[in-house]
Amino acid sequence: MIAGNKEELIRYCLANDVRVMNFHYCGTDTHLKTLTFALRDRSHLENILEAGERVDGSSLFPFLEAGRSDLYVIPVYRTAFRNPFSEVPAVDVLCQFFDRDGKPFGNSSRYVLSKAARCFKEHTGLEMQAMGELEYYVMAPEQPLYPVKEQKGYHESAPFCKYEDLRTEAMLLITAAGGKVKYGHSEVGNFTRDGILYEQNEIEFTPDDIEDAADQLVIAQWIMRQLAWRRGVTISFEPKLSVGEAGSGLHIHCKFTRDGKSVMTENGVLSAVARKAIAGLMDMGTSLPAWGNPSLNSYQRLVPNQEAPTSLCWSYSNRSALVRVPLGWASGLDMAGIANPGEKSQACDFSAKQTFEWRASDASADIYLLMAALCCAARHGICTLPDADAVARRTYVDLGVNIHDSSNREIKDSLEQLPSDMAGAADELEKDRKVYTLDGVFPDELVDYQIEYLKHNL
Repeated sequence: MIAGNKEELIRYCLANDVRVMNFHYCGTDTHLKTLTFALRDRSHLENILEAGERVDGSSLFPFLEAGRSDLYVIPVYRTAFRNPFSEVPAVDVLCQFFDRDGKPFGNSSRYVLSKAARCFKEHTGLEMQAMGELEYYVMAPEQPLYPVKEQKGYHESAPFCKYEDLRTEAMLLITAAGGKVKYGHSEVGNFTRDGILYEQNEIEFTPDDIEDAADQLVIAQWIMRQLAWRRGVTISFEPKLSVGEAGSGLHIHCKFTRDGKSVMTENGVLSAVARKAIAGLMDMGTSLPAWGNPSLNSYQRLVPNQEAPTSLCWSYSNRSALVRVPLGWASGLDMAGIANPGEKSQACDFSAKQTFEWRASDASADIYLLMAALCCAARHGICTLPDADAVARRTYVDLGVNIHDSSNREIKDSLEQLPSDMAGAADELEKDRKVYTLDGVFPDELVDYQIEYLKHNL
């Protein structure tokens, strides 16, 4: 981030001789769109930042009629970042859509998320944070030296991991653009087909305000595709590239705070608030794929007895569960002191790191709508689910239970399953639509469009 307000952004542009400004925004296809301005002088820059510009909404949102399709795009100053690929000094900024009456466009996915976050805070007194795990494949000509066995690429180092440097460069560019990157590593998936190497990697972020977290993921995907194009390789976020090989998910970690402090744990264990939010995700679990898995390819990944979750359950540290509560540094032990004898021992409280992880979604989703749906589900669990604790107990599976293992068939059969295709997800969305449309967070028009899209792949 290079500015917190308009004046800071103007000063940055003038001080750095910025000659180009790019407006970015997402339509229904989730791709980041671009409108480019060649800056003339301060007056021109001020006008762009204050007035925004008109765009053809019908080319971005298929449910808009051409006769009333004009929309405004207005820059959100705090999202501005220096374009790392431009040959001349350029600043890029994300935009919000407004309608002809000057009101936020209700069907814009970014505004839907803004409404979801605002209503969540109003009804719970909490802020919702999120972070993404962005899995992807690099596809390039096969390199015979230092091969990796298929499905054995997890956390490999160079030279076994061939595109570690590309991942590192992407992380640095994302960070420079304001993204809060946690780490990167190679992932399980690694295979070759017809002379092409498919190498899976992951970049993970740290928890942030849910709106900012979504912005970071959208910008990160744009940066990574640009970088790959310039490197002469292909990056794919597709959920499934080959049968029998690891798919790519977009796991979302959730965290809740009050006045900037985590409320995820109480006395070293998962808090009641966190359990109720998980119960909300369990109660809405069969309709969340309507937002998080909206492609035909999504359901090639969400198949039984493979790594991606298909059963409606949650657990601690269990990667076969739909919602996983990862390790949360709950022991209080000074592990760094133990690992480094002679260092001064210190009290350790890393409980603020605790999250829980929704594991079904993938990057074919509109990231803003996915985050908004998770926010609605968490609010449902905390505020409106009659007996959230009962739902949490009913859907919990023990740490040692692998849902995909045939020896646990009886446990798996007792659990509700995720939809097996887009039409099934559409039916579940229709059943649960009132949770999403509560207080006008998801407009009925948008829910109707999503149902039709899922049923007919519009």
